[in-house]
Amino acid sequence: MYKSRHLPNTRIEVADALRGIAVAGIILYHSVEHFNIFTQEPITHTLACDQTVADVLAWLLSGKMYGIFAMLFGLSFFIMNDNQQQKGKNFSGRFAWRMCLLFGFGIVNVAFYDGDILMLYACYGLLLIPISYLPSKWVWCIIVLLAIQPVELFCLLTGTTLDHSTLWEVYGKINSTHEHGTFWENTLTNLRYGFEVNFRFNIFSGRLTQLLCLFILGMQLGRQRLFYDEGLHLKIWHSLLICSAIVVLALSFVDFGELGSWLKPIYNLIILLMIVSATVSAWYAFEGVRRVLHHLCIFGRMSLTNYLLQSVIGCFIFCGYGLACYHLLGITYAVMAGCGMVVCQYLFARYWFANHPRGPLESLWRKLTWI
Repeated sequence: MYKSRHLPNTRIEVADALRGIAVAGIILYHSVEHFNIFTQEPITHTLACDQTVADVLAWLLSGKMYGIFAMLFGLSFFIMNDNQQQKGKNFSGRFAWRMCLLFGFGIVNVAFYDGDILMLYACYGLLLIPISYLPSKWVWCIIVLLAIQPVELFCLLTGTTLDHSTLWEVYGKINSTHEHGTFWENTLTNLRYGFEVNFRFNIFSGRLTQLLCLFILGMQLGRQRLFYDEGLHLKIWHSLLICSAIVVLALSFVDFGELGSWLKPIYNLIILLMIVSATVSAWYAFEGVRRVLHHLCIFGRMSLTNYLLQSVIGCFIFCGYGLACYHLLGITYAVMAGCGMVVCQYLFARYWFANHPRGPLESLWRKLTWI
């Protein structure tokens, strides 16, 4: 059974910066996808570079930003759990209640945006409770098992094929409502199908086990205190950066072919590790990088609020009940709109933190957690 080492869990600013990167990246890629509206209508304003922009952002952001968010979620769980252990208290029941609250935030979010991830995160988060009692060697075994994409590997070895036809049928119903439905029709459709479509998409994309892997990895990185500048930790991050960059470069020239359903999620995981290790390494190595990333720390400290805000604002911009930009803006212009959302939400965060220690939803979540 894992026991606390009774070391202080001071605030990890580089983790705030990573949260900021993750949420900003989520906003930008949601803009690429027009907030899950894949229209067949002709788009009015397009540019020749649209497909290139889509390909680059898909490589850099798709699946990686949600993964970073999941990893930091596990880190936050460890910090809260360890803090309570050091006080001689059990945090399991309180964390389960916290996940119920997160599920409630997810219901609010999915009413606006069918791609909500908070409800699934709340379910994944509950699994951290029993795993947190295991010693580190068993936790690492679970991480490795989940990282090799066991579902996809099993299907590949046995010839099993998963039927994803229902996923596309549900997407079709949702998409039509987003294009032509009223706000209330969108809300009811999202509440009816949102959780199902996200769960099915996680199975289709290989994220079902990978997100859980990253939750547990974040918790384990917290146990090892790797986000602190202590001992040989920075050498570990430098080594991880070099190794992941070499593997990413090598796999970039490989045609996965029939192995794609298994290898692509692993490839995305390695890109994610490269992004995280590069950020942590640069944070501790360069003062200039820390000054620049400090702005993303502000953004990341309000990650829950910013995540829900982007759903409200983004769906108003792209859905038919709002500005209907799903058929007006090509990918490049949509990304510009996403950048505008990031800037506006960043300015709101700066304004808010001038008078408050936490974001509005972060403060509410904390108060309800300890009610």
